[in-house]
Amino acid sequence: MKKILLAGLILCQLKTFAQTPAENYQDDPASMEQTGVPKGEVLKFTFEDSKIFPGTFREYWVYVPAQYRPEKPACVYVNQDGVQWKAPTVFDNLIHQKAMPITIGIFVMHGRVKADNPEMANDRFNRSYEYDGLGDNYARFLLEELLPAVEKQKTSDGRAIRLSKNGNDRAIGGSSSGAVCAFTAAWERPDAFSRVFSAIGTYVGLRGGDSYSTLIRKHEPKPIRVFLQDGANDLNIYGGDWWKANETIERALTFSGYEVNHVWGEGGHNGKQGTAIFPEAMRWLWKDYPKPVSKGQSKNQVLSDILIENENWELVGEGYTFTEGTASNPTGEVFYQDIPNSKTYKVGLDGKLQTLNLDAKRGSGTTFDSDGKRYVVAGGTKQILVYDTQGKESVLVDDQSANDIIVAKNGNIYFTSPNGIEKPSKLFLLRPNGEKVELDEGLKYANGLCLSPDQTLLYVTESTSHWLWVYQIQADGKLTYKQKYGWLHVKDSDNNAWADGLKTDNQGRVYVTTRVGIQVLDQTGRVNAIIPVPTGQPSNICFGGAYFDTIYVSCVDKVYRRKLKTRGANAFEKPFKPAPPRL
Repeated sequence: MKKILLAGLILCQLKTFAQTPAENYQDDPASMEQTGVPKGEVLKFTFEDSKIFPGTFREYWVYVPAQYRPEKPACVYVNQDGVQWKAPTVFDNLIHQKAMPITIGIFVMHGRVKADNPEMANDRFNRSYEYDGLGDNYARFLLEELLPAVEKQKTSDGRAIRLSKNGNDRAIGGSSSGAVCAFTAAWERPDAFSRVFSAIGTYVGLRGGDSYSTLIRKHEPKPIRVFLQDGANDLNIYGGDWWKANETIERALTFSGYEVNHVWGEGGHNGKQGTAIFPEAMRWLWKDYPKPVSKGQSKNQVLSDILIENENWELVGEGYTFTEGTASNPTGEVFYQDIPNSKTYKVGLDGKLQTLNLDAKRGSGTTFDSDGKRYVVAGGTKQILVYDTQGKESVLVDDQSANDIIVAKNGNIYFTSPNGIEKPSKLFLLRPNGEKVELDEGLKYANGLCLSPDQTLLYVTESTSHWLWVYQIQADGKLTYKQKYGWLHVKDSDNNAWADGLKTDNQGRVYVTTRVGIQVLDQTGRVNAIIPVPTGQPSNICFGGAYFDTIYVSCVDKVYRRKLKTRGANAFEKPFKPAPPRL
């Protein structure tokens, strides 16, 4: 056992010349073997079949408590960097004391790609890529590869290993890069990991961990409980100040209403205090179990102004191939498209869903005018179609490649025309007399577009960057003063935000669908809030319902809705001037 524990105590060995005080911590009784406490066993395995981190080899250990019975799936604790914190002994004692549930511990090393000739070359260490990087790769590795592999193993006496799939039954932890990795796994998949132990966490500028303090404040809170540890003499080097970064994370979590606890000390970048307080952390993380970890109430004023407490996303429809073109008519009925299947769907004011009896011709971008006529970009025929209130179809523009469309109150129509991913896109104006005017060329994959509430500004998403662009509309409908307007957040694993559909509300806020969710910008172009969607990548949104206070979002094969405190600003309504932004 001692050999296994020593092998597992691997931390990020970064040199620091700061003089640190002697670190003497009182042992928690739960860290010491106790007479009469049943002892679990620790099994060692290897894993080298990863598709997510191809070519990697890693060792992992599985702790199985003596009280475990395969008839009931066990709770789970995953730890990066192998066996740390005297965890098997701590688990023996706390499970015996019923201070934590029956929990199987999985202690996994980072991956290595073995050198072809070890005498001439080192293995390629995958630790920073796996641990420091943001995004869902590591969470997917655990959920899709490692945990299923663990369940294929057996205990020494032949018992099957069965792990709970409920996120409320799962905790994850680590130190240094392993700590930010644990937080990332829970952040990306709070449905799979709800409890996080973070010791000397690397929330600094290595692979994006320094952005968490901002993302936490902007995101709608997630159901995660976090225990932090760090010391005032932790690293202060090229990547940042570990100690101050951990303080900043704690303040961000507190601001955003998370259940967060912490122990600060004077120590350096090591596992001494983490080992000393690990039993305390486990007691706190598992307190009140099996009561679910809940979402907190953020102090983010924009989230408070938008979201209704305990009002969550509701599924509208599912089973589609790819949904797009969400739009509401002047009565508040909502329409959306399933592009590959050329289907159009309508959600009535009673919330009921119906399929329209027509060939949508691979329709995508959709909008309405003040008379209730529906305008659709038909990708299958390269046309812009118009449907009157009785559903009669006519062709507005023929032989025209387009993506999204909006009709202003004065009858001017604006639409985007992408030309592939890298080639410049075009932006067009179609005047009420039928005249088509090319307004701009240059954005790369110009996608969605919408008007400000006063209809003096046109916002356009550029999917292959992280920018939302803005133009000022002149009296003749042409555009001027083109500018990069909104700086959008981008997932670590992506090179662009893939901004798509967008709408404004009656406060002038701009709601943009992106890979990270719906990003909400104020009138000056600052992202104030991020609202994640339940599944998939959002493609388009609209405000619908009788009061236009329910947001509808298309997400690949599903469509969701959520009632909000705010109301949408619709292009078919009379323009109005919102309150000025807070500067």
